[in-house]
Amino acid sequence: MKLGAFSISLNVKDINISKEFYENLGFEVFAGDIKKNYLIMKNEKTLIGLFQGMFENNIITFNPGWDQKANKLENFEDVREIQKHLKTKNIQLQKEADENTSGPASIVLTDPDGNAILIDQHV
Repeated sequence: MKLGAFSISLNVKDINISKEFYENLGFEVFAGDIKKNYLIMKNEKTLIGLFQGMFENNIITFNPGWDQKANKLENFEDVREIQKHLKTKNIQLQKEADENTSGPASIVLTDPDGNAILIDQHV
C-alpha cells in the first residue's frame, strides 16, 4: 500500500513562536498562510504542518497522489482503495471517504495508542 507524502501536523499554541523555532532548526515555509493560522514547513524531504487552533492533538498525515514536494504523482493508490484495504483488515475508521466519488477525499483512523492518522488526498 502506498500512502503518499508523509508529514506530521502539530497543534501549536502560538504559530509565530513555532515558526521561528522550526526556522532555527533549518525549516522553511513551504505552503500555508500564517494569517489563517497554518503553515507547512520543509527541511529537505521532511514536512511539518503547524496549526494553531484547528485541532486538539498532533496528527500523522499521509497524502496519496503527492510526492514530498506536493507534486502530483502519475500513479498512486487512491484513498478509497486504501480505505477498502483497511476495512479488509478490520481497522476501524473514524471518518470514511465516499466510495462513489473520485478526486479529493480523506479518511481518519487511530492507531492502537490513540494517535490520529489522517490520509488526505488532494488530487
